Amino acid sequence: MKRQGQALSLKNLTKSNVWDIQENDVFRLWAQAERDADLRDNERHYIDVIKSAFTIEEVKVDKPEVIKKYEERGCQVGQVRLDEGTTMKWALKKKPIQRITDLTWENIHHISAQKLIEVLERNFGGGWESLPQSVQDIILSGFDISTTTLPTARLKKPGGLYEKKVADGFEVLEISKGSWTEAIFAKEKPISAVTTTKLSSLEEMEDEDLLKNLDDEDDIMPEDERDTDDEDDEDFDEDKLTEESYRTTFDTNPEELEMQADEVGEDVDF
Repeated sequence: MKRQGQALSLKNLTKSNVWDIQENDVFRLWAQAERDADLRDNERHYIDVIKSAFTIEEVKVDKPEVIKKYEERGCQVGQVRLDEGTTMKWALKKKPIQRITDLTWENIHHISAQKLIEVLERNFGGGWESLPQSVQDIILSGFDISTTTLPTARLKKPGGLYEKKVADGFEVLEISKGSWTEAIFAKEKPISAVTTTKLSSLEEMEDEDLLKNLDDEDDIMPEDERDTDDEDDEDFDEDKLTEESYRTTFDTNPEELEMQADEVGEDVDF
């Protein structure tokens, strides 16, 4: 297993790329590190990294019937040697990503768009805007997301936004809102080497003062950027409004949407 041309080991394992490996890889990498004097000094750090993506349980009773119970729970059991030659057995299991609360800055780049749609569908009800802002930010760091809400009968019209997005490789989640439907389109973002390097560097930072300074700088908006909103409002041309320019998410009662749909004539073009 390699990462950007470099053989993966405990030394270059991070809380991001650890999501790319499986339980048997953890045991293999640990066995390789046992021959390295560096293991004892960094053992706690390595375990913390592994625990970010796996649950680790110590098998205190080494009997076949006990190990079988761990395996029935989806764990893989293996032996590891810790500092001072201490050996023990671990029961490892990769943490599932089933709920939106399972999504993190580290694992978001290691799931597919289809997996994301499954997670959203399992937790949804209110649409994209019902998600906490923190969860939206995590998802947007790894995926291109766009949404649209239209009368259900018009959502999949030929040549429309839905058809274009699907043709462009987007996965779609449809959320019914009475006679209207919200469609959420998701597509994985390519991860550049530069971005990966930045994420890895930030991940290893332990200097809280430096992080605080970075946060303070983010709160200061350049004067040029503050003025752009007013200029954009003046340049807005309502005649250029298209289907893709809709306010794609809004808070509206489904019953009100049904009333609006009844008032829309068949000849009225959105």
